[in-house]
Amino acid sequence: MTTMKHVHSGKIRDLYELPGGELLIVARDTISAYDFVLDTPIPDKGRILTQLSLWWFERLADVVPNHVVSAEPPAGAPAEWAGRCVVVRRLDMVPVECVARGYLAGFGMTAYAGGGAVCGVRLPPGLAEGDRLPEPIFTPTTKAPQGEHDEPMTYAEVAAKVTPEVAARLRDLTLAVYRRGAELARERGIIVADTKIELGWSATGELTLGDEVLTPDSSRFWPADRWIPGRPQIPYDKQFVRDWLTSPESGWDRASGAPPPSLPAGIVARTREKYVEAYERLTGLSFR
Repeated sequence: MTTMKHVHSGKIRDLYELPGGELLIVARDTISAYDFVLDTPIPDKGRILTQLSLWWFERLADVVPNHVVSAEPPAGAPAEWAGRCVVVRRLDMVPVECVARGYLAGFGMTAYAGGGAVCGVRLPPGLAEGDRLPEPIFTPTTKAPQGEHDEPMTYAEVAAKVTPEVAARLRDLTLAVYRRGAELARERGIIVADTKIELGWSATGELTLGDEVLTPDSSRFWPADRWIPGRPQIPYDKQFVRDWLTSPESGWDRASGAPPPSLPAGIVARTREKYVEAYERLTGLSFR
């Protein structure tokens, strides 16, 4: 039996240290929104995120190396971890959230409406919600502690934090991952509006892709055949949960500081359906 030492629990993942120095990441079924971890799990969500990330890591291997060592649970791991855990190399994580945007939505839309720019990147006038940008842009944020909110950063602020050379590499890798992901997803009928990735330095000093990649938690996915600029899009991601939480139906006042309410069974089931559909459309595989 492999001895595992618990070292950290995040919003949706638990981290264990293995005897050989590798780490074991186990994805739970919890879901977060507006910096809260909701008390209602989404069945199978952890397995979907893990399996979809593994699929993407393979298809991005020629773009950027990743941290995966094995997708097999170590000896003695609980049976329920199967499909939701991955053994990874340790990385020294970059202190910046690396975000790429190809369409105007979410924070990008809010920032643009307030001043015509996103994270210091000036955009053309007259863009509407859901519009495709002239080209994908790098819109990094800070990495806030759990429960706090990531703050937007300009490229100059990133360069000051990690050096200009590293900032250029972060930008180039983030946009390369986005472009590859958006191209493959579009072939499968899904628009990747934006995505967030985690990068860190390996033991040999190489920038490496970690955590999860191009999942419904880290990206905005829209059905390409139902994309209509000028309005909110139909989500294949956790935006569906965010939208319910801010609707009159939930009864939650986001500005109150109170935690969000539990999700109704119907919202839970529909969210799971959206995650499964995104997985199946992207990979061409059946989720069981």
